[in-house]
Amino acid sequence: MMLHLGCLVLASLMSRVDEEPIQVRLGERIVFLGDSITQAGVGPTGYVTAIKNHFADKRPDLGVEVFGAGVSGNKVPDLEARFNRDVLAKKPTLVVIYIGINDVWHGEKDPSKGTSEAEYEKGIDLLLNMCRQAKMRVVLCTPSVIGERTDGKNPLDAKLDRYAELSRQAAKKARVPVCDLRKAFMDYLKQHNREQKASGILTNDGVHLTEAGNQLVAETILSALGEK
Repeated sequence: MMLHLGCLVLASLMSRVDEEPIQVRLGERIVFLGDSITQAGVGPTGYVTAIKNHFADKRPDLGVEVFGAGVSGNKVPDLEARFNRDVLAKKPTLVVIYIGINDVWHGEKDPSKGTSEAEYEKGIDLLLNMCRQAKMRVVLCTPSVIGERTDGKNPLDAKLDRYAELSRQAAKKARVPVCDLRKAFMDYLKQHNREQKASGILTNDGVHLTEAGNQLVAETILSALGEK
């Protein structure tokens, strides 16, 4: 069963230059590109599977095909390196990019293992341009959470907020929709994590999704795709 976002305003979760949701078309081939969250998303309770089931059950007339292209540990540079193999080879018409957590998280103890802000911004711009050159539409997701507290006391909150903003700015510059998972998660947790738990509501460990987290991601992305 999908989560109900309740008082969350769907328009605030997805923004676009013309303020209209992207519409899924007949025969759409959607690739979800990302890290371990997307890799796990193709499992029975994963967000990619939930989106695939939505189109199969509720929009069978569209004939939508859904593909996962997540690899554990991936950061923005990794997506660039495997773009031809894991995206172009599937001949998608629409790509949903969900990346950014490892770019921040992996650099917590050793900055050389993360992605600098400049490298992240450049890499996101390149990924969006690759999609444009291949005539594919794209939706860019902001990174969600590294820790579920909403009082600003997750150790990487400030840095993750900066990277989420870099994603928003890149999408705006490229004139593509941004699906604001960062905002969606924080809004949900403000209502459902009154005890300020570090994890256990939308994530198992502060990053990787529970079934409820997968449902929230699926519903938020579907809203960004005009599927309310």
